[in-house]
Amino acid sequence: MKIDEQTAKKIQELQVIEQNLQNIVIQKQTFQIELTEILNALVDLKKSGEEVYKIVGSLMVRSNKTDLTSDLEEKKKVLDLRISSMEKQEKILDERAQNLKNEITRAVSENKR
Repeated sequence: MKIDEQTAKKIQELQVIEQNLQNIVIQKQTFQIELTEILNALVDLKKSGEEVYKIVGSLMVRSNKTDLTSDLEEKKKVLDLRISSMEKQEKILDERAQNLKNEITRAVSENKR
């Protein structure tokens, strides 16, 4: 079966979109793992006394509990925004991929006739 040039381009575009989708999913999962670590750190920080430490490079440095909490809260906000952005991109690409799949399926079935 011979595929016309336009359908071949759609197939290539679909492959690129699926690869981008896969990259977005991996990136989103990485952000979600980081967010979970921050949430766990915030829970532990609330349970701890006033003497707290943070890791800077390969050193553990005494830190102010309030400052550390606000730093973690800020990182949490940034990660929430990134995850939200990734989810929007994922949705857009997913819809485009689905539309392309439908177009390709129609084109292939018309070529069979």
